Order: sequence, then C-alpha cells, then structure tokens
Amino acid sequence: MYGMNRRTLVAVVCCLAAGGGAWAQGSPKDVVNAMLENERYGAAHKDNFIYLSNERSDRTNGHMWTERVVETPHGRVRMLLAEDGKPIPPDRVKQERDRLANDAAHPEAFEQREKAQKDDEAHARAMLDLIPKGFILENLKEANGDWRVDFRPDPKFSPTGIEEKVLHSMSGWLLIDQKQMRLHHIEGRMPQDLSIGFGLLNVKAGSNFETTKAQYDGQWRTIRVISDIRGKAALFKSISKNQDVGRTEFKRVENTLTVAQAVALLER
Repeated sequence: MYGMNRRTLVAVVCCLAAGGGAWAQGSPKDVVNAMLENERYGAAHKDNFIYLSNERSDRTNGHMWTERVVETPHGRVRMLLAEDGKPIPPDRVKQERDRLANDAAHPEAFEQREKAQKDDEAHARAMLDLIPKGFILENLKEANGDWRVDFRPDPKFSPTGIEEKVLHSMSGWLLIDQKQMRLHHIEGRMPQDLSIGFGLLNVKAGSNFETTKAQYDGQWRTIRVISDIRGKAALFKSISKNQDVGRTEFKRVENTLTVAQAVALLER
C-alpha cells in the first residue's frame, strides 16, 4: 500500500485483519482515509497516456465525439476522429489538422486555454476532498474484491461555496480496491431540490455524478465520467452540466512531451 503512513496502515490492518467479519467491526473512515492517501500519492506520481475518448457533453454540443487524446504537462491534446459514430468528412479533418498545427506553433496559448477549462473529473476530486470532513461514512462491506462504503451528508458540517454546497447535498457510495486501496468507483445523487441564496440558485433533485477508475499498465486511470447537474440560476439562466465520457485503449507516452510532439503523435 504505497503512500500510506504507519498510523494509517495500522488502522487499516486493525480494521481488515482476520478477514471473515473482522472488517465489519472497524471504521469505514479508516478505509476511506487509507484510500485518500493513496489517491493523493497516485495523483502526484501520475504518468501520461494516449487514449481513445468517446464523449457526449456541452463541449460537443450533444454529439458523440470520438477523439484520440494525448496527455502532456501542458494539457490534453485532442484530435477529433468521428462524430456520432461516423468518421468526420475531409473538410473537418483539415480543420482539425489546422487547429493542431496552430496549437503546436503557439503552445503558450494552448496551455492557457487548457488551464481555463474545468477538468471533467473535478466533481469526483472535489467530492473526495469533502468526504472525510463533510459526510457520515457507514455500511462498510465487501463487494467483489472491493470495499463498499456508503456516504451521506453530515448535518454538523457547514459547507462553503456553491460547489461545496451542491456536493454536500448528495448521498452515494464508493468502491475501494481491496488489494491496492485505490478508488474504483464513486457516485452521488441529490435526493431533493437544493435552493441557495434565497432562491437565486436552484439545483434539481436527481442531479448526479459518477466516476469509474481501472488499472492500466500499473496506474489507475479514469475510464468513465458521468455528470448531470440540473437547475436554474437567477434570471432563468440554465446551469445544466451534462456529460458522459468513456476512455479506452490506454498506452503510455513520455511524461515530457511538448505540444508539438503530441500533435505529431496524433498525426501518425
């Protein structure tokens, strides 16, 4: 269990030792804290990959985009291959190649755009950061090689900021890989409408998100992201956040790739 300090390791061993039922007497919080420590370590030592992405979201205007994606220290370089299951026509292929050539020629502008984009895994990371302090963890049990833990809002916790208030209004569950103590799956759902700021912001019941991870070439990577946050802001402005992203065909690339090198890799 890399990245785990002695105190956390002892807590987990006490919680899970002896198998057959001993874990049920331990604390779900010990298991979740061990996972969180390993997640932080993994995030700080993450290698880059090239993979295939299928995404339907506001970014794709509701279409299903199939893209080849290369991770770099400067952001994700993407090349659109197909839309709604059909290869893009020659004119759009040219547009993609022109865009990529511009990104390769102006890497600073590319990096600034990437930093301005909200990462599609942000809800899961924000929820993970919030779980130890803002939720009641309960019902620890074994589930096909994972530990399952349910979570629900702790009424004693006072969230700050809109996103934290939205996430704290959700209940859900997570799966933790037993062998490596890494997050396998997390999902949350809002059971009832949430009103913030005397009705200036309303988020609808049923709003939800989920993230699934799997191991590729020794590293845990996100393979599925689903987010559906619905509501209305003041002046009847919609605040919907809809996306469904699936990732496959992961292969390692050099961690030091430049934007130009990533573009060349995509155009092979």
